[in-house]
Amino acid sequence: MQPQAAAGRPLVMADVAARAGVSHQTVSRVVNGHRSVAPGTRARVERAIAELGYRPNIAARALVTGSTRTIGLVTVNISQYGPAQTMLGLEQAARAAGYALSVTILDDATAAAMREAVDRFVAQSVDAVVALSTYDDAAEALTAIDAPVPLVAVQVGGVEDRPAVGVDQETGARLATRHLLDLGHRTVHHVTGPADSQEARARIEGWRSELRAAGAPVPGLLAGDWTPSSGYAAGKQLAARVRGGDDVTAVFLANDQMALGLLAALHEEGLSVPEDVSVVGFDDLPEAPYFTPPLTTVRQDFAELGRRGVQLVLARLQGEDLHPDPVPPTLVVRGSSGPSRAGSARPERG
Repeated sequence: MQPQAAAGRPLVMADVAARAGVSHQTVSRVVNGHRSVAPGTRARVERAIAELGYRPNIAARALVTGSTRTIGLVTVNISQYGPAQTMLGLEQAARAAGYALSVTILDDATAAAMREAVDRFVAQSVDAVVALSTYDDAAEALTAIDAPVPLVAVQVGGVEDRPAVGVDQETGARLATRHLLDLGHRTVHHVTGPADSQEARARIEGWRSELRAAGAPVPGLLAGDWTPSSGYAAGKQLAARVRGGDDVTAVFLANDQMALGLLAALHEEGLSVPEDVSVVGFDDLPEAPYFTPPLTTVRQDFAELGRRGVQLVLARLQGEDLHPDPVPPTLVVRGSSGPSRAGSARPERG
């Protein structure tokens, strides 16, 4: 409920202006985020707002400024760790910039669903729309949507026609692969994400490129779908190959959830990690340090991704042509990776 002024009426900007000793227009500029306010004056107005407990009337402000101070976010697969953390990073960054985040979660990553969600946000008079999807149908829809507000893509794996920001997926996969090669493994097997995921394909490309650069054999892919059950199935396949005499000593999985399933399968098959098979994941789940053994993985900085996404939105709202660099991933080494049991020298770069 809106706080009340001394006379029993709702607080208005004039009350803040009187407390701060400034004009009504100055309070309006501070509330609406204009830069043309001296730092000392801005601090005085903000102090008066806090002391009075004033809350701007969003609807009235929108009529005056044409801005609802709201960013629409459309996303899919929020149950997966990466998209969920990206959404949190975007919300925190938007709030820090004085914006609210309105979220629509799609049941299916289709072009029609993406278009409908963007149209709905536009009808709600949001200032901008952020689309978070790495799946082909939704990503292709973004290139065809002509929205009347800035439309920004976040966490995309491929080249986009519109402004975009994401984590450097290829570099992350190369870090994981190089780590295992440096431990003396002759090659590295890879369990992929879904075929229609741009992120998954970027991780395949990074893995393959690093193997080729090292002159290492490039094994066939093992298909996964982000779930622990698909990692478990891949682990069973690899364990059978180990028993058959194949040289399988290192595995890089496209996410940590699949790595969890693979670890369970290898344990059931009597294989020790990392003594028999080294394992590296991707994402750095909060649970990753507590896997058995603790999981070596590639960490994505989702908070930084959110900051850069909102920075790109604000730049577009101000008419600036900003092209943020991809967010760099980092390798987190734990107990699931170790030297090759064969003790062979690592491949040299070609």
